[in-house]
Amino acid sequence: MKFKRSSCPITNVLDILGDKWTLLVIRDLVLGKRRYQEFTSSPERIASNILADRLKKLEAAGLVTRQAYQRKPARYEYLLTEKGEGLNPVLEAILVWGKKHYPGTKRFPRVEQRYERVDPMLPAMRRGSRSPG
Repeated sequence: MKFKRSSCPITNVLDILGDKWTLLVIRDLVLGKRRYQEFTSSPERIASNILADRLKKLEAAGLVTRQAYQRKPARYEYLLTEKGEGLNPVLEAILVWGKKHYPGTKRFPRVEQRYERVDPMLPAMRRGSRSPG
């Protein structure tokens, strides 16, 4: 396998996750957010263009999959892949460290949603299990 900068695993992970927004998008996915408006409603207020870019990068890296839930206009839900779900222990470790060193911070609650498919011609959405976020 050819690496962008070096064969260091930390370097390669940071090439995908090492910016200000990407882990927050992953966090939101772990917490159950799926749709674009849900991501933009997070308290950090990610800009729409940055969110679109991060979701594309995560999809290209095999961490996220995109599924249509409406045809006109085209709208998508985003779900973590098995590879993306593998980040759960990493996020949990960051959360534990953050709570220890930044008193007063808190874990965000999971998002429970019940969606109806807008377009009956689209296949039913898969309901993957999520680990605690």
